[in-house]
Amino acid sequence: MVEQTLFNWVKASREGTLKGADKPAKVSAEQMEISRLRAELARVKMERDILGKATAYFAKGQK
Repeated sequence: MVEQTLFNWVKASREGTLKGADKPAKVSAEQMEISRLRAELARVKMERDILGKATAYFAKGQK
């Protein structure tokens, strides 16, 4: 983040002119499901990679 951007945000906040998202965006059920599935996919990929590395490690020790 550029230092000037943070400075501008702090200045706007102190002046009461900082504008942001007042209302949270509505998220549809489909978007929530997609987000959940993406998180689960990332977790499963990480588990797969860990198991692959463990398998290779233990297979190397058996030679």
